Amino acid sequence: MKKLWKKVRLFLKFHRFVPFFIEFFRSREVAKYQKMMYMLVIVGYFLFPFDLIPDWLGIFGIMDDVTIFMLILRKMIKIAPDHLKHKYGV
Repeated sequence: MKKLWKKVRLFLKFHRFVPFFIEFFRSREVAKYQKMMYMLVIVGYFLFPFDLIPDWLGIFGIMDDVTIFMLILRKMIKIAPDHLKHKYGV
């Protein structure tokens, strides 16, 4: 239950992550290959025409996109420099 609550809180705070994304990709402390990998995964997933659950299935189709994006975001937070984590409270 605790993990589910963490995921819900992360989703509700999404608007706060826009500056985090910008600083993450501008940071010199994050390796270029890691930045490139995350950029390719994010862009590739949204450009890839096939989903785990098709979007025409309503809320279930959208939820798989949100779940994948949140998984990517959590991985980005793990490798982010500590000062970014503390600055944005993640």
